[in-house]
Amino acid sequence: MLELLDLVRDFLTQPDRWSLTDGSGIPFRLVEHLQATVVATGLATAITLPPAMWLSHHKRGEAIAGALVNIGRAIPSFGLIIIFFLVLRVRYGMGGFWPLILALVFLAVPPIFTNAYTGIAGVDPHLVEAARGQGMSEFQVFRQVELPLGVTVVLTGIRVALVQVLATVGIDAIVTSGGGLGRYVVDGFAVGVNGYGAVFTGAVLLAGLVLFTEWLFGWLQDRLLPTGLRRREHPDSGLDDRRDMPPPGTAVVGG
Repeated sequence: MLELLDLVRDFLTQPDRWSLTDGSGIPFRLVEHLQATVVATGLATAITLPPAMWLSHHKRGEAIAGALVNIGRAIPSFGLIIIFFLVLRVRYGMGGFWPLILALVFLAVPPIFTNAYTGIAGVDPHLVEAARGQGMSEFQVFRQVELPLGVTVVLTGIRVALVQVLATVGIDAIVTSGGGLGRYVVDGFAVGVNGYGAVFTGAVLLAGLVLFTEWLFGWLQDRLLPTGLRRREHPDSGLDDRRDMPPPGTAVVGG
């Protein structure tokens, strides 16, 4: 254990280890990691939310939501990155960044779509019909009734996708010269015993980043919710939360 700590100390005290411009610097790799995560999750959210919400508002596409749940559970992240990398690199000569991004978008779509669909479709139909009876247009029903009541589940899907993408970016280091924080793990194993300090540090940084992001998004999610919805998240409030529950048999990704 002491030898491992010495290797970690030596790794952390190397020149340019804390540089933002040098490829060996932890800040440089962290920015690289976050850049791929934000781009992939942002693209997946922009592509997925509009059709998911439209279909759920009109009560269509339930089979699509169920299929995406199964696809998201079945596809291995590592295999998907390799497929995208080989196809796009050989066929179109694209570098490692965009094959990685497209693979991550593919991985992020299922939880975002499923939770967005479930969140809107799970709103109490009596509330929706009451809103229509008051003369609200379909857009007003969606914006003023369905979206506020379903936003908790929608945001949960984005959070699950974000954490999944964040954890998967490190795998890219095995396939390409990129990989963010995962680069330390791959390069450390390539060195051998003397590289265990890099392996350990890279693993700890990646795990810490995932856990911190999970906590931060959950905190922001709670702060962004309206006060009434925030109270329904806590059983001590004494308010009934059944109106926000999805219909029986509907899968929700995350929690």
